[in-house]
This record gives sequence, C-alpha cells and structure tokens, in this order.
Amino acid sequence: PNRAGGILDLEATGGWMDATQIPYYGLGIDSPKESQTNFRLQDTYLQAGATLKPAPWFHIRAVSGYDRFEEKSGTGASPSIEELFGPETAPGFGANPSYIHTEASMGIVWAPAEGYARRGGVYRYTFHDYRNVAGNLDSFQLTRGELVQHIPILRENWVLSLRRRLEAAHGNLEEVPYFLLPYLGSGSSLRGYGTGRFRDKHSLLMSGEWRWIPNRFALDMALFMDAGTVGPRFKDLDMGDLKYDYGIGIRLHGPAVTPLRLDIARGNEGWHFVISSPAAF
Repeated sequence: PNRAGGILDLEATGGWMDATQIPYYGLGIDSPKESQTNFRLQDTYLQAGATLKPAPWFHIRAVSGYDRFEEKSGTGASPSIEELFGPETAPGFGANPSYIHTEASMGIVWAPAEGYARRGGVYRYTFHDYRNVAGNLDSFQLTRGELVQHIPILRENWVLSLRRRLEAAHGNLEEVPYFLLPYLGSGSSLRGYGTGRFRDKHSLLMSGEWRWIPNRFALDMALFMDAGTVGPRFKDLDMGDLKYDYGIGIRLHGPAVTPLRLDIARGNEGWHFVISSPAAF
C-alpha cells in the first residue's frame, strides 16, 4: 500500500492470490461436518481508494477496483468440491466471474487504535457492490454492520470487550458466488469451528472477551465466547439456532498492534487452535 498521512490516506494495491484448500460444507447452519470439501480459488485484483478523516474519530473510506476469480479443484485430504456439490448447492459454481468491485464504509472510531485497544469502540457500516463484467452472473451487493466496544475496569487491569456483527448479501442467491457469501468459522469469528464452516446469504455474530492485562506493554490474556448463525433470509437468523464456542487466549501486543494472538477454542465439533496476527476484534 502507498499511503499519505494526515486527514486523507491514499492506498493502491494489486496482486494475485492462490488459495488451494478452502473448505466448503454446503449452505446453512445445519450443513453437516461430514460434507466437507475443498476448493481452490485464484483471484487477480487491482484496487485504489482513499480514507477521509474529517475528525480523528470519523472515518470515511471509498475503494474501487477489479477482481477476476477462477475456481479449480481443491487439494488435500477432503474431496474436491465438484465431487459433492454443483450449481444447485454451491451458487455460481463454475462461473469464474469477474467484477468491478466498489467498497464504501463509514465508521466512528474512538478506540485509541483498531489493532489493539483497552477502551473506546468502533462502529462501522460497510457496503460492497460487485458489478459483474464476465461469468454470466448478475451483479450483487454485500453489507456489513459491526459494533465493537471495550469497557475498561479498575484502571484497565481488566477489560470487557464486546462485538456484534451482521452481514447480508443482496440479490438472488443463485447469482452470488458461494465463495463470496457471508460465512462464520475462522480465527476471527466462530473460533471453535473451521474456516468457512457455515455459509449463507445472512450471518449474525456475537463475541465477548474478558481480558486480563498482566503486562500493559506486551501481554494480555482472555477468556472468550462466540455465538453466531447464518440463514437465507434476515428473519431466519433465529437465536435458537446459534452455534457457540468458548476458549482462552494469549495476546502479544504493542501500543497499537497485536502481532501475535494464540487462542484455543471449543465448539460442538471439537477443539481448534488459532495462531493469528491481528486482534480478534
């Protein structure tokens, strides 16, 4: 990225991504673990944009660019996606679409830093427009609303951190590629489940962490719980269908960044160990 300081940050990125073992289990909160397949996804992308800060706590971001996706057979121990799924159960399967991708977001950021914070919060709404230019699929939109709040206790010796996130895809389900649908399951969402474990048009995620600060300059520990669900419609995000996990974590941090996070989490499908560089939220 190429950035300029001050109230206006400029950015330009481009490159090529090749992920060879992305899991896909089908759609819905009830998709069985035994249906796991892998797919390979290549993405050629180019984008440029800017972040405007009219006030230190008010951020407006706009980015536009080009994405070209190409699907291939997955690798690894699980079956490749085409062995169990097709266009009826994996929307957009085989289309290899290209898009003009525009992203716009507006956020209130009153935490000292998004990479590491013990007080304040981040409230952000993000809109994505995928304008189809190849691949015989319609255009569609994605939206995300996220609230994060850090509540310090006893001079920041402990911190209660809370998050709520809602994502939605807008358009006919068969026109939204399965690999761009909202999903839960990863080191930053449902940490007790594998990456991409649950996918659908809508997703709801809630997380809470009770953080203990044994060393203000380098080390945090946390007890956490995540809960979430997915569904084809907003009204299908039933609180009775929530998937849960819980766990404990260690975070090595600086004043504004979290270069290393280690979490161990348990959901109803077993234990998962997370090694990541950014904060969970």
